[in-house]
Amino acid sequence: MVTTIQVTEETKDALKRMKLFPRETYEEVICRLIEINKEEEELSTETIQNIEKALEDVKRGRLYSTEEVKKELGIP
Repeated sequence: MVTTIQVTEETKDALKRMKLFPRETYEEVICRLIEINKEEEELSTETIQNIEKALEDVKRGRLYSTEEVKKELGIP
């Protein structure tokens, strides 16, 4: 099913600038933007576990300041 939507000229111009190639349709541009948004919102189980582990490290004080790391690595 195909439907028509109304957008301002400003929005249409923005979509036109986002085209990867001249013949790319606005439908394709919008679908690509939707996919990018989905990818940014969804975190993998592994990422969530890594974040939880990092937060636990911070809570327990298992972290180093930039100065400590520089000193350890011999960076002035």
